[in-house]
Amino acid sequence: MQIPGRLKNVAVAVALATGGAVLATGLTPLALALDTAPAARVEMTVPDFSALVQQNAAAVVNVSVAGKGAPVMMGPGMPDLNDGYKPFGDYFKPFPQPPGGKGMPLQGLGSGFIISADGYIITNHHVVDGADKITVKLNDKRQFPAKLIGSDAQSDIALLKIDAKDLPVAAIGDTGGLKVGQWVFAIGAPFGLERTATKGIVSALGRSLPNDTYVPFIQTDVPINPGNSGGPLFDLTGKVVGINSQIFSRSGGYMGLSFAIPADVAMEVVAQLKADGRVTRGWLGITLQEVTQDLARSFNLAQPRGALVSEVNADGPAARSGLKAGDVIVVYGDKPIDDSADLPPLVGATKPGENQRLTVIRDGKEHDITVTLGQLPDKNPRELALNSAPDDGSPRLNVAVADAPAGPGGASEGVLVQQVGPGIAAEAGVRPGDILVSLNNQKVKNVAHLQQLVRELPRGKRVPLLVKRGGGALYLAVEVPAADERPG
Repeated sequence: MQIPGRLKNVAVAVALATGGAVLATGLTPLALALDTAPAARVEMTVPDFSALVQQNAAAVVNVSVAGKGAPVMMGPGMPDLNDGYKPFGDYFKPFPQPPGGKGMPLQGLGSGFIISADGYIITNHHVVDGADKITVKLNDKRQFPAKLIGSDAQSDIALLKIDAKDLPVAAIGDTGGLKVGQWVFAIGAPFGLERTATKGIVSALGRSLPNDTYVPFIQTDVPINPGNSGGPLFDLTGKVVGINSQIFSRSGGYMGLSFAIPADVAMEVVAQLKADGRVTRGWLGITLQEVTQDLARSFNLAQPRGALVSEVNADGPAARSGLKAGDVIVVYGDKPIDDSADLPPLVGATKPGENQRLTVIRDGKEHDITVTLGQLPDKNPRELALNSAPDDGSPRLNVAVADAPAGPGGASEGVLVQQVGPGIAAEAGVRPGDILVSLNNQKVKNVAHLQQLVRELPRGKRVPLLVKRGGGALYLAVEVPAADERPG
């Protein structure tokens, strides 16, 4: 019997290695086993997206904006609830719009999609934030001025309206049916290249990112770049399952990690924007942290689970209901809380004034607590004095700061910038993470001293601001507008 060519070398090699002879059939037992059990083959095929793209491209639009010197809010809007991302927090962000300063033009480009035949369009908040003029370009190249119906920074969703009829509409899908590993694709205008389609898979679900506590993001490996912001993420049924919003990047470009706002979250926001022009969210008034293995043991938990309450706002709904620091929330309503990131989206989606039952573990035992939720304040309650000071006409940097950490000698130098809002500091180029060392050639001792220095700044004159940034130092020029330039 002739030994098949693909097995001959195996048979001879086995015979030589064992000192045995090739059987009369010309095959060793190993070769026989190989011959009778063909190797399993795993076939992987990539779907043909051409028909899906053709069917859905007409509902995708380009969004261009123009304005003057309205820097978008930078820095964390809410406490970081996911310690695992802290080393990389600065890399998770919406695509930045080109910077605009005082009197400088601000322009940007993003994507969006039509959700009603009479001209309602969804895009990202960060695409249109600060814009004086918004223009929507349809797939058939028609252009329309767009009205901003409402915009929500917490979810990064904005709702636009154009005066048009009989428009193609994107169908909204069921986000709850998504599975990790399934194919998805995006259509948008990366770098202004219109009608660009990219594909990938769902990499993870319910992802919590730094500073975005109210959105359980869909993580994908779909290539997303500047200009894709606000565009749709489709599944293989051609329905929108997400709105492309953020990336993880050290370079500003795509690195394999893209994040989309789930369509169901977006539509809940859109419903409120359409009805009221703004979004209200439930609020407990607590600060959370992840339950690690060591913390689980210290709180007598069998395994790490739940959301650990590290701080309770004295005037918040949680405090009034009896919730305490050290409680571990394991159930909200009828939803189990496995990680701390699970809780904020559920709280945010609850209407203020509603009652919810919490199951907490306290002193190793479970307790049920009923909480009447309040309304999330428009301003972050953790913002510091420079943002919340009364407007008495004195200059304001409009930054949130804290005393800088102590240096090697044990003394702190300057103040640490935690958040930057539109104002003279943003126009000068101040960023979150900067340490303000001196202002107008006077060393900054602490937060109170900085407030004093700011009040004493001369109007209509540029003064130097020394900041430490990334291991180096640089000067920025700050100018307080003259009295007649202050907005009325």
